[in-house]
Amino acid sequence: MGGFNLGKIFGIQFRLHYTWFIIFLLITVSLSWQVFPVFYPGWSQLLYWGIGIVTSLLFFASVLAHELAHSLVGRANGIPIKSITLFIFGGVAQMTKEATKASAELKMAAAGPACSLAIGGVFALVWFLTQDITEPVAAMAFYLAQVNGLLAAFNLIPGFPLDGGRVFRSILWRVTSNYGRSTRIAAQVGRGVAYLFILSGILIIFLHPFDLSWFDGVWIAFIGWFLDNAASASYRQAQWREALRGLAASQMMTSDYGVVPPNITVNQLVQEHVLPKGRYLFLVTEEGRFKGVLTLHNIKSVPQPNWDTTQAEKIMVPVDQLKVASPEQDALSVMEQMDENDLNQVPVVSENRVIGLITRESLLRFLRTRTELGM
Repeated sequence: MGGFNLGKIFGIQFRLHYTWFIIFLLITVSLSWQVFPVFYPGWSQLLYWGIGIVTSLLFFASVLAHELAHSLVGRANGIPIKSITLFIFGGVAQMTKEATKASAELKMAAAGPACSLAIGGVFALVWFLTQDITEPVAAMAFYLAQVNGLLAAFNLIPGFPLDGGRVFRSILWRVTSNYGRSTRIAAQVGRGVAYLFILSGILIIFLHPFDLSWFDGVWIAFIGWFLDNAASASYRQAQWREALRGLAASQMMTSDYGVVPPNITVNQLVQEHVLPKGRYLFLVTEEGRFKGVLTLHNIKSVPQPNWDTTQAEKIMVPVDQLKVASPEQDALSVMEQMDENDLNQVPVVSENRVIGLITRESLLRFLRTRTELGM
């Protein structure tokens, strides 16, 4: 999921997706124009908007804390977390591998709602202490206490891949000792929950076509559509991971790649390999020994007037800076390695000689073919 990188929190990359600005604007406008003016008449417009903006920022800080709780508990249980992205539906933590034990998934899934409940409790205490002292702060705290409680409750709905769905899967996994079957059941329940959201949204639209409830119906139906897609995608990814488990890198690698010597010039490379063959990736070898990898990105870094004098070994990524796989390495661990390091390809190397290449395209092609064959 793309967006703006805003730095790291506890070593985890934090991002804002473009759609976050839409929901931030909607929540701010709703609070400043509707919610606070209705319940707290008499404030100035500046105060309405000031408290509205601060409340929105604190709400998204609460969402970030929710995802951080998942991430830190996951990391403590051996599940690497690559990034957290805030977007239109809240937040999502990107894992580079799934839990290997039901207990680890249960702890990780429950951590988010538990964090939201704790934050809601803190804001409830702030509201209790400030309600007779400063109305704007009390109003903000009251809203945030409610919304964090609702955030915890929503995420505990047993619809995979929501937190509640993951808790449900972890329980099934613990009882059945079958990860694949547990994932399938949890995904089916998740899609059922999604359809209920969609139907509820459509019903609200038809029952309230001429008031603001119509917008609520659209939003609920949209959330259902998102949950249905998320459940399907999560189940498909789980299937693919299971399909790779037990397979070796040598079974997944392809021989469809270009090999060039280290002394070839960039101009020769472009004229003899890139343009006529359409290749974008080359393995640099010398007398059969693997030296490095060269991509279009490396080629484009060289000014065109220097193409005749610049050799491949000067711009390639040397082997000691690459992630490589051994032929017997588990294919699932290779895919997780690619996810964790943002790699599109991993050379398969034996005794310092390249024997194959694993790319995202070759992995997806293998998995889709396997699915079509019903394997």
